[in-house]
Amino acid sequence: MSETRYKIVFDGTLLPGVEKSTAQLNLAELFKSDTTAVERLFTGQWVELKRDLTQADADRYLEALKKAGIDARIQAEQSLDLSLDSVTAAPPPRPANTSNSPYAPPQATVGEAIPQYATLNPFSFQGRIGRLRYLAWTLVLTVIIIALLGVGAFVGILFSAITNSGLLMGLGIFVGAILFIGSIVVSIQISVQRLHDLGWSGWLWLLNFVPIVGSIFPLVLMVSPGSNVANRYGAPPPPNTTAVKVLSWMWVVLIVLLIVGVVAGGLSSLEDRYSEASYSETIDSTSVDEDAEPADSAAPSVESEQE
Repeated sequence: MSETRYKIVFDGTLLPGVEKSTAQLNLAELFKSDTTAVERLFTGQWVELKRDLTQADADRYLEALKKAGIDARIQAEQSLDLSLDSVTAAPPPRPANTSNSPYAPPQATVGEAIPQYATLNPFSFQGRIGRLRYLAWTLVLTVIIIALLGVGAFVGILFSAITNSGLLMGLGIFVGAILFIGSIVVSIQISVQRLHDLGWSGWLWLLNFVPIVGSIFPLVLMVSPGSNVANRYGAPPPPNTTAVKVLSWMWVVLIVLLIVGVVAGGLSSLEDRYSEASYSETIDSTSVDEDAEPADSAAPSVESEQE
């Protein structure tokens, strides 16, 4: 009698608390495959992940799949008996609570709903956001910073004028510094989530400190499209809402206006300098002509005296 062989089957069910994107990434890494090929396994139909295994090998594979969040099953493979000496009926099925029985029906458990999109959290270094949401969040953060600085400066000046106390002024400066540092941290978190959407490491944010590259890097985050499938940083971000689209375009228009204003100011400054230089040259040439005329007029009088 040959040894019973087993197979690992899977119907897309995950262990409780495991997200679909995370399970797909773990399964792709386990089988040395890509996420596109792994997604075909989550159709709800029973598929065979591994065949022709011994009991020990099947248990080892099942343990590895459990660690990856996959709720797989072990089933015995149907063996063909070519002996005609005796015909015996198949043994009756065991109770349903024996999950390792080859004749037990699938015991699929209904777990928690698997989110299709990543959860948004602007105060975290985890997660992903698209370019429009990156622009919208940056605009909101900028407005909040300006508002806090304005209110803080007004309150500080008011209390300083009323009480004439340096302690309140120092306290206001301290609170303002804390808020400024907090806004910088949130800005870094938003940029890191945008890098995750591109499939890049969040440590690339340090490129902002590299000369020349740091001036171009924010533009790369604004215009580079992200991926609409799960990557190693999680599920894709949810679709953009109307508010996100409006705020992002407002920020784009504001940036364009700022650039136009800076260019216009620079051209105006160059024009003023050129006008001042031309005016100075005109004054200098006029002064030279006025100094030369008296010398010429004085010459005839000297000659007349000699005569």
